[in-house]
Parts: sequence; structure tokens; C-alpha cells
Amino acid sequence: MGSIAGNTNSRGATDTTMPLGTQDAFSPNTWSGGPAFFAVLRDAAKELLAMHDVAPRVVRYVASMQKWMITQAIIALHFEHKHDETRPPLTAAALIEFFAPQLPFSKNTLTAHLAEMVAYGLLVPLQSRDRRIRPLRLSAYGESMIGEWLASHLAALDRVDGGDRALSFDGNQPLLARIHSLVIRSLVFDPRWSQPPASVELFVRTETGSNILHELICRVPAGLERFDRPVCLGPLPAGDVSNRHTLSRGHLQRVFARAKSEGLLVWSLPGNRGDLFVSQTLLQDYVRWQAIKFRAIAVAYERTLNDFDGLGSPIADGGTTMQLVSL
Repeated sequence: MGSIAGNTNSRGATDTTMPLGTQDAFSPNTWSGGPAFFAVLRDAAKELLAMHDVAPRVVRYVASMQKWMITQAIIALHFEHKHDETRPPLTAAALIEFFAPQLPFSKNTLTAHLAEMVAYGLLVPLQSRDRRIRPLRLSAYGESMIGEWLASHLAALDRVDGGDRALSFDGNQPLLARIHSLVIRSLVFDPRWSQPPASVELFVRTETGSNILHELICRVPAGLERFDRPVCLGPLPAGDVSNRHTLSRGHLQRVFARAKSEGLLVWSLPGNRGDLFVSQTLLQDYVRWQAIKFRAIAVAYERTLNDFDGLGSPIADGGTTMQLVSL
């Protein structure tokens, strides 16, 4: 996999796994299930849905597990080349090579995803002297959106442990490039993340399924101390969800039906009416799954700061503050 942007030293593929000590706040093996962490996850779900409301056509590129992995890999390749021109530019061949160790997606799927992002304007052509290749780069708006995504996760980590990551980050472009690339190369090849628990996978494998799951999570009552029984979310009209995410009622009902058959969702009245209860299994699995992502971000942040300090790179002045764009 070579070196990651921001460090010109060569790194082996195994270096991207970011080994840690046996104890840390976000390890799914040591996390105690405290209410403070779930409160952060609930607020994060609200923020992600708010981003969808502002830019639904952009967020749809990360609204299922397959799309999340492909889109994030594309962005990582963009950042790696942008901040280290010795790295190959973003092309269809580079994207296929990124997934080569496992190739969980067909080549046609990867190239079609690239083409769709180009058609929407999230990817734009990059000038090249070699006419045999067609390099691409992420648009400025795409960079601003992923910067907002990372900033929100760093702020969430700060809420858990009192850190100052978000303040230190403050839209710094070299930090964004380095942290994001480390996070994605870690998560994509970590089966604990890329192959979610069955209860979570039931949602995120479907079109816009991540947004459906976030709709459930953000409705969990504040101050909940434990997940030892089903949790009442109150009424959740299917029409509200389908309208917000431009989903067909049929698609949403099929997702709900599968979740009901697995005992993950239960309504108090027939016909998916009345109060909705979500099972403790889904909530527990979601928390442990999300802990893997937050742990990867926390480690990538620390490793990036150490690498920049080791290279004598000024972090505070390393990049201009990102201007977040609103549609």
C-alpha cells in the first residue's frame, strides 16, 4: 500500500493496521457500555442526518456499507496523491488496486461508482500529460464535506475523553489528508468494521440503510443507562422516514419486515403502528461496531501528530482553515 500522504517514508501494508495497547477507551473488547459514549453516538447520528438534509445527493454516496467503503477509498486515494505527488493519482485502476487484497467489489462496480461521482460533479478531471490515463480529484465541495465529517467525529471523541482534537484540527488540510487516509485504510480491511454484526448489517447493506439505522439511533431516549431490554422509541411513521430520505415505502417496509422477523424491531400495535421498540441486541451491536470506527480515528489522529512532529512539520500552520460549504 506504500506510504500514506504526509510522510515520504515507505510503509508496508501491515503498518496501516495501527496496532494499539490492550486497553483503550474505544476498544470493543474493553468498552464498558457507559451512557456517555452512547449519548455521543446518538448526537453523531443526528449530525449525520442533518448533513443528509443539507446535501442528500452527496450523502447517498455513503448511505450503505458498500457505498461508504468505495466512496471513502476514493477520497483516501485523492488525499494521498494531493499531499504526496509520488503516490499514484486517483484513477479507476488505482481504485481497483486499493481493494486488490480482498476485492470485495467487482471491477464494474468500482468503475461505475467512479463514473457516477464524476457525473454528479463530486469528482473532476485532473490535468495529466499522459493521455493514456484519466486521473481525477475530489471537488472542493467534496473536500469540505469530508472535512466536516472528520471534524464532527473528532469533536465527539473530545466529548468522551475531554481532548482537544477538534480545536487542533480546525480544518487543517494536511492533517485531514493524513488522518483520513489512515482511518480508511484501517477500517476497510478490518473485518470487524467492513463486515458488521448481523443486526447492523441487515440495515447497512441496503440502499440508504445507514440513514434508516441512524433514524432509530437518534430516537433512543437521552440518559439511558443500559441496554438490557428493548427500548421504546415512540411512534415512528414510515412515511416520515421514506419522505426524508426519498425512499419508496415498499423498500422501507421490506427493511422493517426483515428487522421484525429477526426480532430487532417490534411495534406495540399491528401494522407497524403505535410505539416502536428496538432490541438490545441491535443497540449493543451498533455501539460495539461504532467503537471500532471511533477507535481508528482516535489512533490515526495520535499517529498523525506523532508523524508530523517527527518530520518537523508545523501542524498549526500546515494548512488553511477549511471553509465549509452550505447548499
